[in-house]
Amino acid sequence: MPPSRFNQPARKDRRRKARAAKAAAVFPRPTAGALRPVVRGQTVKYNLRRRSGRGFTLAELKDAGIPAKAAPGIGIAVDHRRRNRSLESMQDNVARLKAFKAALVVFPRKAGKPKAGDTAAPGAVAQAKGALLPITRSAPALASAPVDASGPRAFYTLRLERTNARLVGMRKKRIEDAEAEEKNAAK
Repeated sequence: MPPSRFNQPARKDRRRKARAAKAAAVFPRPTAGALRPVVRGQTVKYNLRRRSGRGFTLAELKDAGIPAKAAPGIGIAVDHRRRNRSLESMQDNVARLKAFKAALVVFPRKAGKPKAGDTAAPGAVAQAKGALLPITRSAPALASAPVDASGPRAFYTLRLERTNARLVGMRKKRIEDAEAEEKNAAK
């Protein structure tokens, strides 16, 4: 017998309360979890699409000036197996790390003794809800142009050239035959 669907409103309420309890438990950390890099899909079908990856490479962290061992403690995911295959994506992820680092608020472990990099007066800090530094789609490189009817007709031109290529031998033979006829007629 299939499960009952009459408890959907209760499930919805339970999930909402669980999300609120989880957010309260991780406060003041962001509800979305650790910051993740922007990577491209693996196959030809998906490699145009950008998505969030598992973690930042050690080289990206080094370029951003963040120690690899300290990164998980400040909410940055690290993947030591990932490789940087293009300079452009590496620079994008380093910029992402630097933007995160600039907005980062680190509370001191002991209230009276802040260390270097800690916030002096934590005060009231709002918890970040939703995705951290969401992935935005960049504008297309080429803008579409309107079709100009008065310009060259592409299909007609292609068909004409294809016909010319097909008939080149026959036309050459006709010219040779006509030249032979003229020679015979002149004699």
